[in-house]
Amino acid sequence: MERLVNPYVSVDCVLLGFDGTQLNVLIVRQKESGNDDNSTNNYKLPGSLIYMDENLDEAAQRVLKQLTGLVQIRMEQFHAFGNVKRLANPSDMIWLERFHHLEHHLERIVTIAYLSLLRIDRKREKLQKEYDAQWIPISEIPQLAFDHNEIVDTAVKTVERITSSNPARIFDLLPRKFTAAQLHAVYQSVTGKSVDFRNFHKKMQSMPYVVQLDEKEQGVNHRAAHYFKFDRKKA
Repeated sequence: MERLVNPYVSVDCVLLGFDGTQLNVLIVRQKESGNDDNSTNNYKLPGSLIYMDENLDEAAQRVLKQLTGLVQIRMEQFHAFGNVKRLANPSDMIWLERFHHLEHHLERIVTIAYLSLLRIDRKREKLQKEYDAQWIPISEIPQLAFDHNEIVDTAVKTVERITSSNPARIFDLLPRKFTAAQLHAVYQSVTGKSVDFRNFHKKMQSMPYVVQLDEKEQGVNHRAAHYFKFDRKKA
């Protein structure tokens, strides 16, 4: 039995990761499944309309798996977008109707946006190629479909607010063991603030949940730095 699509509600997923230098966002190509002739040059966030028989959280997980190959990603709702001009671009409208095989013209869609902070190093190799899923630096984002640039901007501001009230969330973006330079870089990337490294190193010493390991970098051309880990129990 064919599942019925709800033509008024969609979900969009903003997955943010850190590449060691700056924040990245996961985007996909706006094209139809298995049909390269219908691909466009536009990219978008992983998202689509929901089905009538699924709740929002289920829809977000389904969409992410379908368009990127990632599964069991912890996401949280962070905003709803319902501007009446969300479907103003005719090419976006055409793609949406073709993608969902809709026979009637869409008028207005409200999207529920989901947010996740991820460790990129564990997610790169798992991306599927059917929709050209890829990580791209926030500073290099092209013009995305629909209002997805606005959604990304809102997500970054949300992360700034979350990490301001709960600094431990920054460690969701870092490898399990990291250097002081990596923590410094991700802190600047998330907060948008430039912080002197020496002052930041002093700040680290006041963080009981940042624990230095008896292990250093290997095979580097500079002075090997100590690794640290995040102790969630002390946060």
